[in-house]
Amino acid sequence: MTRFLPHPRLLDSPRHRDWPAFSAPQVPDGSPPPPTGADVVIVGAGPAGLAVAAALWHVGVRDVVIIDRDGAPVARFLGRVDRLNQRVLRSPYEHHPGVEGYRDCELRDFARMHWSLLTSVERREIRMSQAGHRSVVPVDVFDAYCRHTSVIHQVPQRLWLGEVGSVEPGADRVLVRGGDFTIEARHVVLCLGEERRDAPASWWSGDRPNAVGYWDEPVHPDAGHVAVVGAGLTAAHLIHNALDRGARVDWVLRKDTERYQCSDVNASFFRAEGRARFGGQARQVPWAERLALMSRERRASVMFEFQPLLTAAEANGRLTVHRGNGIRAVGDGHVELADGRRVTGDQVLLALGTTPSIGTGLLPEASVGARDGWPDLDERTLAYRHAPRVYAAGAAACMVLGPAARNIDGHRVATARIAGAIAAQVREGVAQRVRAL
Repeated sequence: MTRFLPHPRLLDSPRHRDWPAFSAPQVPDGSPPPPTGADVVIVGAGPAGLAVAAALWHVGVRDVVIIDRDGAPVARFLGRVDRLNQRVLRSPYEHHPGVEGYRDCELRDFARMHWSLLTSVERREIRMSQAGHRSVVPVDVFDAYCRHTSVIHQVPQRLWLGEVGSVEPGADRVLVRGGDFTIEARHVVLCLGEERRDAPASWWSGDRPNAVGYWDEPVHPDAGHVAVVGAGLTAAHLIHNALDRGARVDWVLRKDTERYQCSDVNASFFRAEGRARFGGQARQVPWAERLALMSRERRASVMFEFQPLLTAAEANGRLTVHRGNGIRAVGDGHVELADGRRVTGDQVLLALGTTPSIGTGLLPEASVGARDGWPDLDERTLAYRHAPRVYAAGAAACMVLGPAARNIDGHRVATARIAGAIAAQVREGVAQRVRAL
């Protein structure tokens, strides 16, 4: 069997190229408040929110309000990517914000239309994708495509800058409240993404030490020796960045070995038969079985592109890897391992993964119906069972769609279910109003 490995130079793919202008401006502070009513309110304009907005546009639901804390499509996602200096995405060209069943310009077609802006290595990836092999998408291409997608589906006209404080479901309406607005919506879609996973409180006593930072916080530019804790792609980027600026790195890997793989989960979960392992019309899968599958499939891993770099750095002594060792404590510039050894550095960087935002803190607890950290969702529509006018897209849908729900392609599957359910109810509501005349 032939294995196709992407070129390591993809890790240095250019960023912020001069792409054709797509007028999707960021919503400024001080702009007018959103409307007081809408058929649909989408909370969050990340990849999932963009996909939902595009899908609703296609099924004729145009009375949509999108509330986003950054006021721009996919801004928070791209901001995190840029903080890591990440140049390529793990998702292949087949995975992109869009709508199942509708032939918009797709991501690979968009990249081919801008062939002259791509490097030779990036062009090779497109050829690989066309041949049916695994391919890697530059962040720059994805960024430009998201702006293109938002413009053709009229997302900027429906987007407001704001922070949602609560979502209050009722029998026939849902109130969405923020600091200076209240919107009465027929339906609400929560596209909340994921938040960083914090370290266990037992790792330190009292406040977090000054020389300890998380992956989504600024890295000290003068740190000549850093310790990175984590086993996934984020840790690999932190190590890559540190090595690139000439620093020495200690990598604390609690697992026995690194795990390199192409996708973040087994590729079978992106297909219908993989989703069926979590249930559906054909069979009901016990909750314990789903939990066991999620536990196995959410393991941290690193893209193959990093393997040559990390192997060479370890061989020449710039990278020291501490494998298979737990952590007893984290302090100012050091990590104390379970075997008593101490790993030191100018800064300790924690890359411990993320945890899905499932609506807790916005919805009443009874509406979320949380169980083992997951919401109680209707498997046909992804609506909250105890708040049927509120839906969850993105990682919150993992226990229905499987681990691929965290991925951009999983957003497309979730979006198709949600948009279909909302469109049917909106059409029925219009028909009822017409009959009442």
